[in-house]
Amino acid sequence: MTATIFWQLVLGFGAISLVSVGGGIAVLPEMHRLVVEVHGWMSDTDFAQRFALAQAAPGPNVLVVGLFGWHVGGVLGMLTATVAMTLPTSLLAFGFSRLRTRLAGRFWLRVTERGLVPIAVGLIGASGLILAQGTATGWLPAVLTACSAVFVWRTDFSPLWVLGAGALIGLAFL
Repeated sequence: MTATIFWQLVLGFGAISLVSVGGGIAVLPEMHRLVVEVHGWMSDTDFAQRFALAQAAPGPNVLVVGLFGWHVGGVLGMLTATVAMTLPTSLLAFGFSRLRTRLAGRFWLRVTERGLVPIAVGLIGASGLILAQGTATGWLPAVLTACSAVFVWRTDFSPLWVLGAGALIGLAFL
């Protein structure tokens, strides 16, 4: 991995981490823009596949950043992207939690916190659209994406059922 790519990972994921209201999934469209559109490190399909792999693994959603880094620069890329995505936002969260404790009960703080909810919901919705675009490369993936969204939205079953069904259908149509 060249020093240029190293710094691109640090600056790109470091900046993204500071706006990750709603978690790592909320900034997935920006990650897509960074790794697919700006730098061309992977295709839409590669992006969606790495996201699906990260979702199947136990642990936090931010695992996907390590997979993007691995794709770009191996082990060093994985470590760089993960630290760049988690360190700035962790420091910001720590500082905010200390500030929030001192300002608890203030009206403007409650208004601000409530105002962040629709922002997070919108960012997560945009993430879903980016992933749907990356996977819907024909009529079968488009139908599977739509059915999966309805299944997860309208039932109380685990989303792992969707992953399992998608894997079986993918194997059947290889």
